[in-house]
Amino acid sequence: MIEVSDLRYPIGHFSRPASSMAGIRAAHIQTLRMLPERLTAAVEGLSDAQLDTPYREGGWTVRQVVHHVADSHANAYIRTRLALTEDWPTIKPYNEAAWAELADARLLPVKHSLDLLATLHFRWVTLLDSLSEEEFAQGYVHPVLGRQSLAEVIALYDWHSRHHTAHIVNLRRRMSW
Repeated sequence: MIEVSDLRYPIGHFSRPASSMAGIRAAHIQTLRMLPERLTAAVEGLSDAQLDTPYREGGWTVRQVVHHVADSHANAYIRTRLALTEDWPTIKPYNEAAWAELADARLLPVKHSLDLLATLHFRWVTLLDSLSEEEFAQGYVHPVLGRQSLAEVIALYDWHSRHHTAHIVNLRRRMSW
């Protein structure tokens, strides 16, 4: 079994980017473009029993992680559109832990969220690819995290994509699946 020092944060904690350069943003968008394929590969061939295995003690199951990513990224896509059409709107956070306990997140096949992510990310990346420098400076207000520009948002969701994919990949390595 391979050991990971902190199973909660296999790639480390998120750090807000110090700057927003076009090349860095392009890399973040590329991560978002690749997420559906990478997440699908991470769960490829897992049985229902394996999908219902928590990635760490007290953590969500692989199934819940996949459904969480779809929930989170759907919210991020809508927030992106709000940021582009309103003047620094205040967005509504949601209770991620409670959403992960709902029946669809605990029971549905992951295929449904993987299909949603493929379509959602196609639209989100298409939108992001069209944005100007000025549009990346627009954003929204998160009631807990404060003002977030779209450049910061895509950095966060780049990290979020890699973070949750790593939960699954690392579990597979530890369990030798």
